[in-house]
Amino acid sequence: MIVSKTPLRCSFFGGGTDFKDYYENSRFGYGSVLSTALDMYVYITVNRNFNEKIRLCYYGNELCDHVNEVKHNIIREALKLTKIETGIEIFYSADIPLSGAGLGLASSSALAVGVLNALYAFKKQHICADELAKQACVIEIEKLGQQIGVQDQYAVSFGGFNRYIFNSDGNVTVLPVLCDKSIILALQDNLMLFFTGAARDSRNILSEQTKTICEKMSMLDNLVETVDAAYSDLAAGNIDNWGSHFDKTWQIKKKFSAGVSNPMIDDMYERAKKSGALGGKILGAGGGGFMLLYVPKEKQQTVKESLHEYRQVKFGFEPQGSNIVFIDNKE
Repeated sequence: MIVSKTPLRCSFFGGGTDFKDYYENSRFGYGSVLSTALDMYVYITVNRNFNEKIRLCYYGNELCDHVNEVKHNIIREALKLTKIETGIEIFYSADIPLSGAGLGLASSSALAVGVLNALYAFKKQHICADELAKQACVIEIEKLGQQIGVQDQYAVSFGGFNRYIFNSDGNVTVLPVLCDKSIILALQDNLMLFFTGAARDSRNILSEQTKTICEKMSMLDNLVETVDAAYSDLAAGNIDNWGSHFDKTWQIKKKFSAGVSNPMIDDMYERAKKSGALGGKILGAGGGGFMLLYVPKEKQQTVKESLHEYRQVKFGFEPQGSNIVFIDNKE
């Protein structure tokens, strides 16, 4: 039996610049994202199936004779990539709703990375974080044709608080954020996460964004510049500036697609700002999921009261990426 544990992620700045159409043509020669892994996880348990079938348990259940019969698209492609055709059981659990694709925390990529990690361990093979991320990209983008960027796969594979550089040649550079620990802790203390209560299918939003990237190059350039500014402010300890950076990027992001925001999200955001939040954003593609807010400690109770109908989710930064937490690999 094998158990993998893969963190979800929170993308602070630069989302959208991790799309191939942008970073291959960026005037900077790259795209860039600043993000952290979270102490919220996807767990994958893998075990040999005695009857030589494939058994899957997630928000649905499947019992198949062969990998080609598997309906869950990510798990099916992970089995094919690792050349496992039958005789295995896979159980999927998570700290967010199992059907929570579209919540903005990279649960789909965490599933892809976590399944790959567990399947390779089942085969007694070790795969490094970079290779896990690359293979997860192959599954989600090449095999399944999803119109998404590549930041999520790297964020959940590597874990930690990092700046990612998506180079024009396709290579990805991972740069750990280096600053005083007290600054990181202060930043974490000034962030609040609320669940909007609404899940959304991000595919339509991302499809519209992808089709119009060439028209939005200047806005995406601004997002790269904001990554630079936020990184510099963090190193200098000027973390309150992150509030205005969030606000700036949220205003840009809303122009990407009509589905990024809606009256409920706009109202939620304005109420938070009036109560003391310096800025914020919807995580992921937009349209629902989780709202991240930068709120000084002395204003947090007021903001919480103003958003009383929304569930606040406590979280912390996670230093580790996807890893194997249990192994009993019997012959």
